[in-house]
Amino acid sequence: EQLQSAFASMTLVGPDGNLWSTGEARVQGASVEVDLRPLGPAGTYTANYRVTSADGHVVNGSWSFQLTAAGTGTPGPPVAAPAAADGDLPIWPFAALAVIIVGAGAWWSRRRRS
Repeated sequence: EQLQSAFASMTLVGPDGNLWSTGEARVQGASVEVDLRPLGPAGTYTANYRVTSADGHVVNGSWSFQLTAAGTGTPGPPVAAPAAADGDLPIWPFAALAVIIVGAGAWWSRRRRS
């Protein structure tokens, strides 16, 4: 299926925890690609992607490959710790909001009775 070019992303993370991809992801029809630096240490590299299909569905995933002979490339920056993933929102703001709403309702109810 065709992909929307907006919001597409793709990275390659090496066994050292650094980025080996460079630049912005490019969408061409049903494919997404990104430029790579010359690879470095031997080990497992993971390609991560997130795209939006033509009908608006977000698709994300990853795949890995093993580099058995080390290259001479220079890595990019270290990968930052991921922010809370979709669906992993912290619960405390919702709990605090619920306590405030219940407290305000109780206060309002008592004032109306007086």
